[in-house]
Amino acid sequence: MILDLARLLLFPALMAFAATSDLFTMTISNRVSLLLIAGFAVLAVWGGMPLQATLAHAGAGLTVLVAAFGCFAMGWIGGGDAKMAAGVALWFGFGHLLDYLLYASMFGGALTLLLLQFRQWPLPHALGSQPWLLRLHDKETGVPYGIALAVGALLIYPETEWIKAVDLTRFPWH
Repeated sequence: MILDLARLLLFPALMAFAATSDLFTMTISNRVSLLLIAGFAVLAVWGGMPLQATLAHAGAGLTVLVAAFGCFAMGWIGGGDAKMAAGVALWFGFGHLLDYLLYASMFGGALTLLLLQFRQWPLPHALGSQPWLLRLHDKETGVPYGIALAVGALLIYPETEWIKAVDLTRFPWH
C-alpha cells in the first residue's frame, strides 16, 4: 500500500510544487529535479521495473536533458525548466514522451499568449504590492514555463504504468 501511495502522490506533488514555485518565484529548485530522479529510482526498484525498461526511461530523460539544455543555451527556456522536463521524461520514458511534449508545448503556448495579453493591461493598484505579481506582469520577465510542464505532466501521468500499477482495492475506501 505504501508503494501505491507513493505512485499516486509523489510525482503529482512534485509537479504541483514546481508549478507553484515557478509562478511565485520564476525558479524551479534543483531539489525538484533531484527528487524526480531519486523518486523514479526508488519506485523503479521497489516496483520491480525491469532493467531494460529502466534504461529506456533513463534514455528518454537524457534525450530531453540534451535537447532542453540546447533550448536553455539559446535562451528559450530556463535551466530549471530544462532539468524538470528531463526529470519528467525519466518518469514517462519514450512511451509517453511525445504526448507529454505536445501537451507541455500547447499549454506553454497558451500560457505565453495569456501572459503577453496580461502584460498589456495596467496592473490594478490593489495588486501592485505583490512582488510575484509585479514580476509576472513585467514585460522583461520570461514565462514561468514550469507551469505548462507540470500541467502537461499531470495530464499524462494517469495514463502511465505508474498509475496503472496501483491496486486501488487495497485502500480502505474501496
